[in-house]
Amino acid sequence: MNVDACFKIAYVMKSHGLKGEVTLALLPLCPDLETMDAYFLEIGGQLVPHFLQAVSVKGTKAYVKFEGVDTPEAAAALKGASVYMPKKSRPSLPKGEFYNDEVIGFEVVDTNQGTLGKVSEIQETGISRHLVVDREGKEVMIPLNGPFLKSLNKSKKRITVELPDGFLDL
Repeated sequence: MNVDACFKIAYVMKSHGLKGEVTLALLPLCPDLETMDAYFLEIGGQLVPHFLQAVSVKGTKAYVKFEGVDTPEAAAALKGASVYMPKKSRPSLPKGEFYNDEVIGFEVVDTNQGTLGKVSEIQETGISRHLVVDREGKEVMIPLNGPFLKSLNKSKKRITVELPDGFLDL
């Protein structure tokens, strides 16, 4: 499995208990972990399949037991590993919502100022998500949590925003 065909849903924080369980930090938009039997952990630059034996989710953390990981030492060796699932297996989101990787390259248009540029990435800081737009060689960060986002058209690959006066001068 190739990393480009997957998306990151969590990372291993630490081992948990004496039977090889691990604690995962769940990323925003992480689907229900029980929807799939296997996930891919990035180990040594490679995606390695791990089969789910048991899971318990508590808020933004999950306590997971993978098959074949049966000791605290084996679980500790997974610390820091990113957890992925195939993009084709992720659930559909409600209208107007999107996965971060879906909008890379989309054109961003302001209702007052016209075309601003293209989305180069999505940055997440805590609970906030920001569009990072390449505007004439400069990076512009537009919050997605506020009233700025007006529409998202996946078929036209266009995001319409309405920025306050002076926002681009900051």
